[in-house]
Amino acid sequence: MDNIIIVIASVVAFALGALVAQVMARRNAKSRANEIVEKAKLEAEVLKNNEVIKGKEAGMAITSEAEKQANARLAKVQSSEAKVKQREIQLNQLQGDVQRRRNELDTLKQNVDKQTAVLEERKKDVDRMEKSVRDTLEHVSGLSAEEAKEKLVESLKDEAKTAAQSYINDIMDDAKLTANKEAKRIIVETIQRVATETAVENAVTVFHIENDEIKGRIIGREGRNIRALEAATGVEIIVDDTPEAIVLSGFDPVRREIARLALHQLVADGRIHPARIEEVVAKVRRQVEEEIIETGKRTAIDLGIHGLHPELIRLIGKMKYRSSYGQNLLQHSRETANLCAIMASELGLNPKKARRAGLLHDIGKVPDDEPELPHATLGMKLAEKFKEKPDICNAIGAHHDEEEATSLYAPIVQVCDAISGARPGARREIVEAYIKRLNDLERLALSYPGVVKTYAIQAGRELRVIVGADKISDAETEQLSNEIAKKIQDELTYPGQVRITVIRETRAVSYAK
Repeated sequence: MDNIIIVIASVVAFALGALVAQVMARRNAKSRANEIVEKAKLEAEVLKNNEVIKGKEAGMAITSEAEKQANARLAKVQSSEAKVKQREIQLNQLQGDVQRRRNELDTLKQNVDKQTAVLEERKKDVDRMEKSVRDTLEHVSGLSAEEAKEKLVESLKDEAKTAAQSYINDIMDDAKLTANKEAKRIIVETIQRVATETAVENAVTVFHIENDEIKGRIIGREGRNIRALEAATGVEIIVDDTPEAIVLSGFDPVRREIARLALHQLVADGRIHPARIEEVVAKVRRQVEEEIIETGKRTAIDLGIHGLHPELIRLIGKMKYRSSYGQNLLQHSRETANLCAIMASELGLNPKKARRAGLLHDIGKVPDDEPELPHATLGMKLAEKFKEKPDICNAIGAHHDEEEATSLYAPIVQVCDAISGARPGARREIVEAYIKRLNDLERLALSYPGVVKTYAIQAGRELRVIVGADKISDAETEQLSNEIAKKIQDELTYPGQVRITVIRETRAVSYAK
C-alpha cells in the first residue's frame, strides 16, 4: 500500500514538474518573441531613415543638374540673342549700302540714257555721211556697192585659198618630219620583232601511195568505194594516171584533211569497203574536231590570252585549216596579235587587250553557217555573242572600216592586219584584181580637170599625175595632190599606202631646118 502511494506521488510530482516547465517555456518564448519584434522595429526604422536620406540626396542632385542645364541653356539663348542683334546691325548696314548703290545706279542709268541718245544722233550723222561717200564712190568708180563687194570677196577668196594651201603645206611638212618619222620607227620596230611563216593557198591535197595497185582497191568494185568516200567526206577524189598519187579536191580545207587522214588509215589497215569507210571517216572527223579545239587552246596559251569562250577557242583552232590570199589564217592572226601587242606597248596602251583583239579580228572568216555578212561585221557579232568587251568587239568590226572606230585598239588592229598581209611573199594577189586596181587608180586621177596623163607604178604603190602647165598653177598642184589622195582613200581598196606625185612642166619645142 505504501508503495502504491509513493508511485502515485511520484507520478503527480512529475506531471506537476512538466506542467511548470511548459509554463516557463511559454513565458520565455513570448519574451524572446517580443525582443525579436522590438529589434525588427528598430532595424526597420533605421532602414527607413537611410532610404529617406538617400531620396533627399538624389532629389538634391537632380535639382542641381537641372539648374546647371537651365543655366547652360540660358547662356546659349543669351549668346544667340547677341548674335541675332549683331546680324541685325549688319543687315541694316547692308540695306543702307544697297540703297546707296541703287541710287548710284539710277544716276548712272540716266547718264547712259543721255549718252545713248547722243550716240544715236551721231550714228544717224555717220549713216548720212556713209551714204554720201558710197554714192560718191559709186559715181566715180561706175560700180554699185554689191558689185564692188563681190569683186573684193573674190579677190580675198583667191588670196585666202592660196595662203591656206601654203599654210596647210607647211603644217603637213612639219607633221611629216615628226609624225611620219615616229610612226615609221614604231612600225619598223614592230615588224622587226615579229616574224612568221607563210603558206600557199590551194584547193587540192595530194595523197601519196606506195604503188598503183592501191588505186584499184580505193576505187572498189564498180567504183563503190570511191563513191562512199566522196559522199562521207564531201571531197572530190581524183584518181588518174599520176604515178603513186591521188588528188583530193575541195574548197574546204577541213574536209580535205579529214579525207586525207581517213585514206591514210584505210590504206594502212587494208580493209576498204563502204561500211568501214563510213566508220573511219566518222572517227577521223571526231579526231579533227578535237585537234581543232586543242589547237585553239594551245594558241591562246602561247599568246597569254585567258578567259575565251569555248566556241571562240574552237573558231581559233579552225583558222589552222583556212587560208586567205595564200596566207594561213591562224599564222596571220597570231602574227597580227603579236604586232598589236608590241604597237600598243609603244603607244602606252594595254598590250593584252590589243593582243586579244588581234587574235580574234578574223574569226568572221571561219563561221559554221557562212551568213551573208562581211567577215569583220560577222566577227564583231560573234565576239558580242560570246561576251567579249565592247572595245575588243569594236576593234574587230572596224578593222576594214565596216564599222565606225570608237576604240583606240581599232586603228592598231587595222594597221597590224595590213602589215601582216603586206609582207613580201605573205600573200598572193590574183592578176585580174591587180590589173583592175592599177586601172582604177589611173582612171580616178584622170577624172580631174587639167590632168593629161596618169601612170600607176611600183605595183600600185605610187601614182604619177601629169598636168598641163597652162591649166594648173604651181600652187594648185599641191591641192590637186591632196584631193586625189583623199578620193583614193575614200573610194578604193589597196594594201599599204599610195604615193601621189603631181608633175607640172613647161616644154618649149622648136625645130632647126
